[in-house]
Amino acid sequence: MRIIGGKFRGITLANVGKGDSEAHLRPTSDRVRESIFNLLLNGGYGNPVPDARVLDLFAGTGALGLEALSRGASNALFIDDGVKSCSLIRENINILKVVDKAEIYRRDAIKIGLTNKGQYDLLFLDPPYGKKMGETALAACREGGWLVGGALCVWEENAQQIPPIGFNLLDVRKYGDTWVHILENTLI
Repeated sequence: MRIIGGKFRGITLANVGKGDSEAHLRPTSDRVRESIFNLLLNGGYGNPVPDARVLDLFAGTGALGLEALSRGASNALFIDDGVKSCSLIRENINILKVVDKAEIYRRDAIKIGLTNKGQYDLLFLDPPYGKKMGETALAACREGGWLVGGALCVWEENAQQIPPIGFNLLDVRKYGDTWVHILENTLI
């Protein structure tokens, strides 16, 4: 796994290895990550990444949020409840030397609660596939005040999804086994 574009382009991230049996790590492939960022840049969204406050839920290795930092996001908050995941994210933050722009919050993304971290412009959501956790996490983010009105949400799943109340589906693409949904938070 490596950073695809921006300031840290080509830097190799920490080796995921086998992880642990509880981690269920399934990092977004380089190809899908590149497609996501091309879609954000060229999809009519006005390139929402530069200066964005990024929230990376079910962060895993942190590759999506780190890619955003490489492309000019102002900061990123990585949320994952796995010990192995948080360790990998920390290692990747250190590899890229972005400690001042990145924070890890070890917490269950579907029980995120009220924000005390401010609001975010761009959300990456890559939950375990097929478990309805993405829909629950989106609703929890909205209810907890984590997203600004109009925030873009990039939601990965293994099947096409219907967005929950408060989110408008802007685009959906299929890359191999991965469905990428671009949503907009319509509620303030």
